[in-house]
Amino acid sequence: MSRELLLLVDALAREKNVDKNIVIGALELALASATKKRFNEDVDIRAAMNPVTGEFSFFRRWQVVNNPDIEVPAREYKLHEAQEMNPDSKIGDFIEEPVEGVELGRIGAQTAKQVILQKIRDAEREQILSDFLAREEHMVTGVIKRMERGNAIIESGRVEAMLPRDQMISKENLRPGDRVRAYLWKVDRTSRGPQILLSRITPEFLVKLFELEVPELEDGLLEIKSAARDPGSRAKIAVKSNDPRIDPIGTCVGMRGSRVQAVTSELGGERVDIILWSPDPAQFVINALAPAEVSKITVDEEKHSMDIVVDEENLAQAIGRTGQNVRLASELTGWEINLMTLEESKKKGEEESASIRTLFMDRLDVDQEVADILVQEGFSTLEEVAYIPVAEMLEIESFDEDTVNELRSRARNALLTQAIVTEEKLEHDVEDLLTLEGMDNQTARMLAEKGVVTKENLADLAMDDLVEMTGIDAERAKQLIMTARAPWFA
Repeated sequence: MSRELLLLVDALAREKNVDKNIVIGALELALASATKKRFNEDVDIRAAMNPVTGEFSFFRRWQVVNNPDIEVPAREYKLHEAQEMNPDSKIGDFIEEPVEGVELGRIGAQTAKQVILQKIRDAEREQILSDFLAREEHMVTGVIKRMERGNAIIESGRVEAMLPRDQMISKENLRPGDRVRAYLWKVDRTSRGPQILLSRITPEFLVKLFELEVPELEDGLLEIKSAARDPGSRAKIAVKSNDPRIDPIGTCVGMRGSRVQAVTSELGGERVDIILWSPDPAQFVINALAPAEVSKITVDEEKHSMDIVVDEENLAQAIGRTGQNVRLASELTGWEINLMTLEESKKKGEEESASIRTLFMDRLDVDQEVADILVQEGFSTLEEVAYIPVAEMLEIESFDEDTVNELRSRARNALLTQAIVTEEKLEHDVEDLLTLEGMDNQTARMLAEKGVVTKENLADLAMDDLVEMTGIDAERAKQLIMTARAPWFA
């Protein structure tokens, strides 16, 4: 029988063009599953085949776990018990004991055959997928084979992919037999095997369509820096020329608009605005808002936002229908855009000046006249007053050297007082967090600065959020969160 099994393994591996180890693994899994049925408990069985002789060995396994965490006694061992048998045992290891296996028999052989064939089919699909992904063909062209609950199943060569309903352009009516293009969105690995998911609404699909129509993009003479879409309605792309002799917008538009029209047709009439990219963020935003004309622009680097002032008659055009133009411009540039009229801008400036004036009057203990001078000279924070070079402040005609030194001294004292209050509050905020096992002072302080001040706050966080907030590794973040959640399971 052993000899026959080896011959069967070799024949299947060659016939199906899969690794022999996959066939052996499938056979081991089938026999382990059959052996498991001999036990009344939920045991863990491992089967191992000798690839030379074809003989099988069977083992019952127990996993080593934390001492108090035994949940399935038939499959788990406490750490201290495992170490009595093997001092080198550690959490996650397996303890194995030989057991008697089962003879295949007619029914067992049939079951094993089904398991093996299923594993081989899975391996074949995985191999086809790997070959397809290795070609890095992000643009997929295929024929709709069938529709399933509104999703289109597309056949492209030997690969079968799905175009979900929510990834189709609105109002497009696709039917079996239609030839379609789509972007390789992602690979969804489920229990039923890997599934290629496509999309026709991602900005990347728009970029790939332009690369097909504009050879200069593929040659590297032009470059699409970013793209934003309202699928089926309107889109914007930002292009840059790497050759000063080439007009990036005209090249993408094509002779009599032929190139952009080809893209628009593929997208169901979606209008595409081609924008000139600029390394200057303010100029880039101005270009993105075209054809609306910008009167004034204020950049806030800290908030990564811009206040854009336009004339009253240009406001509606800048906003676009249902806010479409400004929303796409924001997505294209990566900046938050606040549109306002000249009157609204003036009102906002007055409100900000009043707020800064009040800050200076309260914290520096100066009258309104001095506060107004500081505001007019462009000061907006206590830090600027405290640490700007003395020579620059002495250039203010209304201030002499004694006034400048006094203002700087008051500003520094105010900042020191503020820092002491903040430190005391921080020390109070981290008290609860520091009672958590595994927590250290530095991590607790970083969390408190982000508003996470209790173990309950920490328990509500996702692991990725904690890693981003503190910079600790994922394993430690997981441990801290699970410790904070321990009361949930008590």
